[in-house]
Amino acid sequence: MGRGKPASSRNYLPQSGSDEYSVTEYDLDLRYRVATNRLDATATVRGRANTLLRSIRLDLVRLKAKRVKLAGDTAAKYSQTATHLVVRPSAPIEPGEDFTVEIAYDGSPAPRRTRWGTLGWEELEDGVLVASQPSGAPTWFPCNDRPADKARYRIRVTTEQAYTVLATGQLVDHTVTGGRGSWTFEQDEPTATYLVTVQLGRYTLEPRRSAGVDWVIAYPAPLARQVLHDLEPVGRMLGVFQELFGPYPFRSYAVVVTEDPLEIPLESQGMATFGPNQLDGHRTEERLVAHELAHQWFGNSVGLAGWHDIWLNEGFACYAEWLWAERSVGPTADALARQHHAGLRAAPQNLILGDPGADRMFDDRVYKRGACLLHDVRLTLGDDAFFTLLRAWTHRFAHRTATTADFRALAQSFTDASLDALFDRWLAQAALPPLPPAA
Repeated sequence: MGRGKPASSRNYLPQSGSDEYSVTEYDLDLRYRVATNRLDATATVRGRANTLLRSIRLDLVRLKAKRVKLAGDTAAKYSQTATHLVVRPSAPIEPGEDFTVEIAYDGSPAPRRTRWGTLGWEELEDGVLVASQPSGAPTWFPCNDRPADKARYRIRVTTEQAYTVLATGQLVDHTVTGGRGSWTFEQDEPTATYLVTVQLGRYTLEPRRSAGVDWVIAYPAPLARQVLHDLEPVGRMLGVFQELFGPYPFRSYAVVVTEDPLEIPLESQGMATFGPNQLDGHRTEERLVAHELAHQWFGNSVGLAGWHDIWLNEGFACYAEWLWAERSVGPTADALARQHHAGLRAAPQNLILGDPGADRMFDDRVYKRGACLLHDVRLTLGDDAFFTLLRAWTHRFAHRTATTADFRALAQSFTDASLDALFDRWLAQAALPPLPPAA
């Protein structure tokens, strides 16, 4: 049921990642000094060949490999460019065969410059932030950087004792020795590289439990009043979103508020990161709090098979903003859909939602058009079928990857009337389709 260009022509990051192998687990041991921005690390990458594998190409940017070992192959060689580490086994690895590569590496991590801005490991005034979407993960660990390659993670971070570390996964160990703290996290749910993060700062941790979900707020103590006020709705959001979308897909949720202002909030697996400029003490940006939480279902649990389907992340999270408004004190989702549809009518009509292109994959029209598409589906199916569809989507593809074709097929199963014309006009045409009348 897919439409548009062949998948092979829609690889927005052709230099990132490889489909010749899949990673099953990353084990990262990161030793970091805040004062000097110095990282000494070891990464153990366990994977499996998908084809006859003559080399293992890992994405790694700026950091220098010091020692590389391929388990069971003492004659393996390696080489490195500015963006990749290539390991060459002495004999090809057969399809289906497992392999383990251990890489010792070091350097001064920094964001990489891309068409979407700077991405990856970033120094704050007093700490670290990692925001990798879509291609920043190689700035801090060697990886197969493609969204469809989800893996398990173990992340150990050792740094100055004064700092609190939050990272992807559950905290399983914390020790302090000689003025340095070590924090170990384990993430069993399959996770895309761009959603793996480390946040490091002088944070106060405030644990909460709402709607059966453990969650925590991490924030600089001077920001307590505004942060705790603006994040109070998260508990109620967890209840509403579980009703609408199904059970929260991870074991916990963390909201990190940095001391430094951020251009936009950042989602990662089981976590969201905000700047103080987004939490001003007046809940001015409450929609963004809802948006980042919704990504835990849409984008993080149900992941992307390819970046051309980015509307499956952003359209759903944007529509969740409207649903939260509808369920709290704001206008209805229908009113918001029509308001934003009017704004889209005034914008250039030159974006194909189903294949926006790399330059426009984070264009705000992807977010709003995607949400309007979902509202059209809701009006067409009716509320009962539509919300059953959303819960079926998050259940069927939990901790997996999915495509637009998958969503079209699932939606079609809820009605005898063809939905092809609806999806085609939203996904394959540049002209903005009209919204149907309100039910």
